[in-house]
Amino acid sequence: MIKKPVFAVAVVSIVLVIYCILIGFNISLSVVYFIFSISPLLLAWLTYTIIRFGVYEGKGFNEDEEWGYEDKNTDDANTDK
Repeated sequence: MIKKPVFAVAVVSIVLVIYCILIGFNISLSVVYFIFSISPLLLAWLTYTIIRFGVYEGKGFNEDEEWGYEDKNTDDANTDK
């Protein structure tokens, strides 16, 4: 469960929402300080989990492609060749 990117994104997002709500209503500043202090660890865990266990499901590069934006056509790009 800890190795699933969806779980990591959900946990970090929920912590961010709780942090914003607590700041917005000035509730329990000690909890706000605690969340702020662990936020670098949460972001590092999120980043590691996505890079290590995430699976890219988009289009891959062809042999003659140097870049690959899925929303742009290669022929429409303004490239100097």
